[in-house]
Amino acid sequence: MDRTGLTYNTEKEQIVISEYGRCVQEMIKKLPEIEDREQRTEAAKYIISVMVQMNPSIKQSSDYEHKLWDHLYMISGYNLDVDSPFAPPIPVEQQSKPQHIGYQNNDIKYGHYGQYLIKMIEAASQEENDEVREALAYSLAGQMKRDYLEWNKSVVNDQVIIDDLKNLSGGRLVISDESKLNSNGDQPGKGQPQAKQQQQQGKKKKKKVPNLKANMNNPNNPAYKKRMQELGKL
Repeated sequence: MDRTGLTYNTEKEQIVISEYGRCVQEMIKKLPEIEDREQRTEAAKYIISVMVQMNPSIKQSSDYEHKLWDHLYMISGYNLDVDSPFAPPIPVEQQSKPQHIGYQNNDIKYGHYGQYLIKMIEAASQEENDEVREALAYSLAGQMKRDYLEWNKSVVNDQVIIDDLKNLSGGRLVISDESKLNSNGDQPGKGQPQAKQQQQQGKKKKKKVPNLKANMNNPNNPAYKKRMQELGKL
């Protein structure tokens, strides 16, 4: 195949900033060939206006003009001598990589509960009051159950939650094996869902009140016949 005059983009120079396209990059590369400094500066300003049209979202920034001139220098390879309204960027600052912030090395035995819940269990384990510690145990167990279901997306046995809570608290937060954990973390028999259920059961069903007006218009109704007799129509 004769490829005379054909050039693929893969064979061309890599685009520095893809938002402006290859045509803008080629125009910027031609700027150093203009010998007159004033003409070169005017050409750079014209290219800046084209860059705004190619990437109009940059105008959302308050200092977009400064960014455009910085991009102009970056695309030129920092080899541009024009009268810029802003100081040219320093290549070292633009090309240097940010400092790595590192990764957390926290060793969590039960990752699906999360680090903050583990700290809450440790704090609740220090409670000296037995009643308060028991209430905290049920509340934390409910949260553990929600986190477990959110992580595994399946049904979980309450005994698993009870055992995990006991292990994480060092045996300080203990719930009876016969307890059934509510989704809101309340103690059995004290949860809001059961209270609502008892309240609904205590409500009496309303008796249906017959529609007297509709029955009075029914010819087969004895009350209708009696009413007509009183009016002398029967």
